[in-house]
Amino acid sequence: MTADVWLPFPADEVPGLPENLTYHFWDGAPEYPTDPAECAFYVVPYMKGASVAMRPLRTMQSVRAVQTLSAGTDHVQPGLQGLHPGISLCNARGVHEASTAELALALTLASLRGIPGFVEGQRQERWRSGFYPALADKSVLIIGYGSIGAAIEDRLAPFECARVVRVARSARETARGQVHPIDALPELLPEADVVILSTPLTEDTKGLAGAGFLARMKDGALLVNVSRGPVVDTKALLAELESGRITAALDVTDPEPLPAGHPLWHAPGCLISPHVGGSTSAFLPRAKRLLAAQLTRFAAAEPLENVVLTTE
Repeated sequence: MTADVWLPFPADEVPGLPENLTYHFWDGAPEYPTDPAECAFYVVPYMKGASVAMRPLRTMQSVRAVQTLSAGTDHVQPGLQGLHPGISLCNARGVHEASTAELALALTLASLRGIPGFVEGQRQERWRSGFYPALADKSVLIIGYGSIGAAIEDRLAPFECARVVRVARSARETARGQVHPIDALPELLPEADVVILSTPLTEDTKGLAGAGFLARMKDGALLVNVSRGPVVDTKALLAELESGRITAALDVTDPEPLPAGHPLWHAPGCLISPHVGGSTSAFLPRAKRLLAAQLTRFAAAEPLENVVLTTE
């Protein structure tokens, strides 16, 4: 007896899949490939939005595992409500760390060194020389010190930062040093030149970077968000940007996609990329290796990795 698996890639394009499962290709199309009630392992289509991700879930009566291809699972969790207990929700830990950390560093460097102004100057044929901030000798605060936060610190290492400070939900020690608890932010924020958000979106982190948080950032500090848009209070951020007190580099926004005419597009000191932290050439090979490994465990009735929660 085999189990149905829904994949967002054709099965013959994913090396190493176990043969004792039945694979169906679904990437979010209006028509389902087979009856969702028979699906045992559901791999959520990547970057198709919450409505697509959750659409088949309500009728997946046999599902035992839901696998996202994103680091975050906030777009899927509401769809698990009301389903039977024992469903494992797994994220894509190991897939996006390198790409997201690359972008976090790129946004930081581009913002500090004035790259957006140079691009505009090139269009206008203007030579914008002068002195610009460097990352060297800066204090960097990483909020959300999971695998992505650690990967960001890996890439900061050669840049001669004065200090890298780590914050997570709770305190712990790592090989690199102390990770501070999130309730230490009021004391840590005023000392940071660069604040990088890499935390998942949860009820606790929604609106984390609100008016009080932003007010505690030092004058001239840079906020970099590679987590989720709602982690930042957009109205509060706009007020700070328009005052010129801080700057920001955002790969994610709230709302998202950012609509035409939204004031964030033209806010002073704000660099925006269109949520491309994980969507790079590194994604497909790593995602396929993850799926082959997870499904091999599933077929052998072994515990899955990257389990974020189990329904009760």
